[in-house]
Amino acid sequence: MTLPAPVIADLRSDTVTTPTPAMREAMAQARVGDDVYGEDPTMNELQVEVARLTGHEAGLFMPSGTMTNQVAIALHTRRGEEVICAEGSHIYEWELGMMAAFSGVVPRFVPAPLGVPAPQDVRSAVRRSVHQSPSGMISLENTHNKAGGTVIPLAVLDGIREVATEEGLPLHLDGARVLNAAVSLGVPLSDITARFDTVSVCLSKGLGAPVGSVLVGSAAHMRQAHRYRKMMGGGMRQAGVLAAAAALVALREGPARLAEDHRRTRELAGALVNAGFDVNMAAVQTNIIYAAVPDAAAHAGRWAQRGVLCSALGPDSVRFVLHHQIGDEALAGAIAVLTA
Repeated sequence: MTLPAPVIADLRSDTVTTPTPAMREAMAQARVGDDVYGEDPTMNELQVEVARLTGHEAGLFMPSGTMTNQVAIALHTRRGEEVICAEGSHIYEWELGMMAAFSGVVPRFVPAPLGVPAPQDVRSAVRRSVHQSPSGMISLENTHNKAGGTVIPLAVLDGIREVATEEGLPLHLDGARVLNAAVSLGVPLSDITARFDTVSVCLSKGLGAPVGSVLVGSAAHMRQAHRYRKMMGGGMRQAGVLAAAAALVALREGPARLAEDHRRTRELAGALVNAGFDVNMAAVQTNIIYAAVPDAAAHAGRWAQRGVLCSALGPDSVRFVLHHQIGDEALAGAIAVLTA
């Protein structure tokens, strides 16, 4: 029997990190209460802190970013409406048709080169005709996962915010990696997030918490969101010990590490290019790389046998994602395997 090789670097996703010692200690010491009743003090602390950092009035913790996104869609839309979103958006590609199943709405896609939709295209997607499904909301994704972790410039956000205001449409942000975007742009998180009516902030990706996302918005929206969370089965009890304590550590310590993740991502992308793989370097802006690799699944399988894990996401596409548990030594080992 051949034993699998020891893992040198797990580059499948930034969700694969394990809790740090500080997170485990915080979980062990967490003060808890029944969160369905709003009585978990650690959870309440987390929600207040995320709301403050994002420039919003209130926040609500949920088990996943899919749930926070879908609760936001339920908040903002009525059945039969459309959600204007960029091509390749996570809310459509990876959330299992939930916008239709739960909220009874459908997507209206706009072009998004490098994950960045143009404000004029968003405006052109607005529907008012009695013969078409009316527009219910606009949703953006920053960073854009399918485009390769790309960042929406602030000027574009301003333009789309203007469209939303003039058209009377709510604007939501899928901010699964919005801290990566803020670090890449060199701005405070609220410079991005305060432009939106609601924002989903994921804590279990680049920040490294073991689970969870926070939806932020107005206090009125969060009261209604609490009901939708319960409908989706997301009501939790002593959840502070499960997630919020570790998430607070991630929120306070994680952002300072993201620039190093971005640096290592550029280094890996350059090494892949030098080895002959096709990588769009213009898309390598944060911690994600998509490389054109012939027979991707076979390559990923061979690399896994040598200790480097990655994701084959198509017949000729491989994704690599850097995170805080890939240091310089692990990166060097990964490059040696991937470029051999």
